[in-house]
Amino acid sequence: MRRRAFISLLGGAAAWPALARAQQPALPVIGFLNSASGATFAPFAAAFRDGLAETGHADGRNLTIEYRWADERYDRLPALAADLVRGRARVIAANQIAVEAARAATTTIPIVFTTALDPVAAGLVASLNRPGGNLTGITTLNAELLPKRFELLHQLVPAAGLVALLVNPNSPNAETLSQDARAAARALGLELQVVPARSPSDFEAAFTALNERRAAGLVISADPLFAGRSAELAALALERRIPSVFEFRQFVAAGGLMSYGGSLTDVYRLAGVYAGRLLKGEKPADLPVHRSTKVELMINLKTAKALGLSVPIPLLGRADEVIE
Repeated sequence: MRRRAFISLLGGAAAWPALARAQQPALPVIGFLNSASGATFAPFAAAFRDGLAETGHADGRNLTIEYRWADERYDRLPALAADLVRGRARVIAANQIAVEAARAATTTIPIVFTTALDPVAAGLVASLNRPGGNLTGITTLNAELLPKRFELLHQLVPAAGLVALLVNPNSPNAETLSQDARAAARALGLELQVVPARSPSDFEAAFTALNERRAAGLVISADPLFAGRSAELAALALERRIPSVFEFRQFVAAGGLMSYGGSLTDVYRLAGVYAGRLLKGEKPADLPVHRSTKVELMINLKTAKALGLSVPIPLLGRADEVIE
């Protein structure tokens, strides 16, 4: 073989791996659309990846996850959803606030939602067992646990006469939550004050109103606005010395007194499992809406001491986690 032909042959062989890589199909894309921030939801994004792993999927190995965070700026969600559709996402995972933008952006791409609302009443699916359309998802216990949060608050502050509910009036279930809270407070012999907050700029005024009314405790309603500002609400509650109960663990980890609610870690893990199944070819119309029933009680004993509260031993014994 002539030297020139041999060199050409070597050059062609060296190019084969690059050519093979260029011809490999792009990894399928899962869009992760969320109204909060990446920093706030990092643990739940990790839980979502854990769920995907249960179906044999891994980001960067056999799929790509494209994250789109609205950073609490809900007006950005339609553009972020449209971007995922343009990027040919095979599946979109969207939280409660983001799902409407995802649904408006596509009627064909499968969507996995996470929500604390009734998805049938919210118009997301036709029924829980047979969702129909391109949406299915995971729900968590929420409104059902509201009376229990008031009960737990009452155990911590047994001498309370007036307690409060922080609610986002822009939430579609704000009125229902307020009515349920009034019934729960009345059953415990308590007076209830409903305090509104439509945006973080309303938080200071809300806590000032609580101090002026001398509210002995506060239940923070489950809402993405409040979930995304857990640390800020925890700091305000401690600064204004108002014993407070919220749904999510992040509130307690940031210095809040107590949380009692469904496990978001479990919710997002289950959402990851559903996303993986959809990626394998199952149809959202055939996947029943799944309800996560895992509930967690967290108590920050350091915050309780700072507020001058004595946590009953039986309550400590029931806690899934105590921060000291």
